Amino acid sequence: MDDHTVAVDTAQTPTALTFADTFNVAVPFIDRHLAEGRGAKVAIRDAHGDVTYSQLAADVNRAGNALAALGLERSDRVLMVVKDCPLFFYLFWGAIKAGFVPVPLNTLLRAPDYRFVIENARAACIVWSPEFAGEVEPALAAASHRPAHALPADGAGDTFAARLAAASDALEAAPASADDPAFWLYTSGSTGTPKGGVHRHRDMVVTSQYFAADTLGVRANDIHFSAAKLFFAYGLGNAMTFPLWTGGTAVLSAGRPTPASTFATIEAFRPTVYYGVPTLYAAQLQALERASPDLSSVRLCISAGEPLPAPLLERWRTATGLDIVDGIGTTESLHIFISNRPGRVAPGTSGTPVPGYAVRLVDDDGRDVAEGETGNLLIRGQSLIAEYWDEPERTAAAFDGAWMRTGDTYTVDEAGCYVCCGRSDDMLKVGGIWVSPVEIEARLIAHEAVLEAAVVGRADDDGLIKPEAWIVPAEGHAPAARLSEALVDHCKAGLARYKYPRWVRYVDALPKTATGKIQRYKLRGGG
Repeated sequence: MDDHTVAVDTAQTPTALTFADTFNVAVPFIDRHLAEGRGAKVAIRDAHGDVTYSQLAADVNRAGNALAALGLERSDRVLMVVKDCPLFFYLFWGAIKAGFVPVPLNTLLRAPDYRFVIENARAACIVWSPEFAGEVEPALAAASHRPAHALPADGAGDTFAARLAAASDALEAAPASADDPAFWLYTSGSTGTPKGGVHRHRDMVVTSQYFAADTLGVRANDIHFSAAKLFFAYGLGNAMTFPLWTGGTAVLSAGRPTPASTFATIEAFRPTVYYGVPTLYAAQLQALERASPDLSSVRLCISAGEPLPAPLLERWRTATGLDIVDGIGTTESLHIFISNRPGRVAPGTSGTPVPGYAVRLVDDDGRDVAEGETGNLLIRGQSLIAEYWDEPERTAAAFDGAWMRTGDTYTVDEAGCYVCCGRSDDMLKVGGIWVSPVEIEARLIAHEAVLEAAVVGRADDDGLIKPEAWIVPAEGHAPAARLSEALVDHCKAGLARYKYPRWVRYVDALPKTATGKIQRYKLRGGG
């Protein structure tokens, strides 16, 4: 094979992927399209216009050169707090092609979260969309480590966009191997402290081929629209790597995904593949009771992030005539590794393993469970992270040889489909985003009216999990609706907004072990 190429043999099951000894993943995802005559085709569409594959390749090169001109060294981290827009593509792929490591960050975080990541990653550069300056700039001011280069993405003055525009559009791909680090994604830990998952150059090829091409049957004429943002592992695949791998088109929307905004985007850009999360599908169903958007372009709906309740799927089918292909993935695996199939959806299940992945269900001692029993879900595949950055103990705890513990509890039904039974720990998935109960509890306890707090997951009317707070009031503070409103506002002000408790309940004491540890499982059962 030539340098930086990947051989794809679809005659084998699963598809055989063979990587060149020298392999920079930006080449097959960006440069390949010019060699294959796709330069004039539209790669990205948004409200500001279209970007062709030729323009994409040129601006990726400019971005890589702009970063190199800053004096960055190989493998330096480039933090990205960037909205969904073409510049995200340029910066992400330009960094990889030039030999640097992009680290997309959740744009919903608060200053303390950004401060932690800035310090933890020891980043050399950070670029942020001006919309997020209110959280990023205080984080930079407070951080003990300050990146050598901190630039707004665009706007007036010295911005990354301005430096990109002035850079050369010619760039040779930095030598790398399929197993070298290419990018990081941060995921929340059980204490609320993020962990940096180190992904390799091969990982995006693996997920794009095995899930997008082989499982979903995505084609070059597909137009992809993801309500999940690019900073998510889920959104990164949906809206960027899947269309680029298959030669399709990505539709981007920078704003917050709501039923109105997603329906408007679908009507305007006519996507054929739509990616959502159960919480949004539920909200869209409510909107469909009083609106009739034209969804006729969509041939395939995908869901992940949290289990899709069977009644929600049935309601969606009735309202739209479309199935939703649900599956499970993790930041550590980069994308979905168990999934239903188009035309073969089993409601209430995550489906069956995606080609290229193996799964096991084991008990707490690591032994495979008997048929029909619940077990801890382990996975094996080529897209798993190499490690958690600077966290050898967490890395060792997550892996059992080539197998990685997901933290989910599953069982297998009579048809061989995997059914989620919840988390093996206390973490919550809220709107497809991990939430640590410890983080919410710490915020609640900071309020003068709270003596103790515990947070658990509770299903709403659609069967979707949201945080519920159990409060022991401080002396002199009586339970009341006004206090509940104050506590919710307190959480919204200090945490990412999706983390606030949807319900507040008051008790005289929290259930605890003999050593004083809160027994959240008792609260999940109603106290």
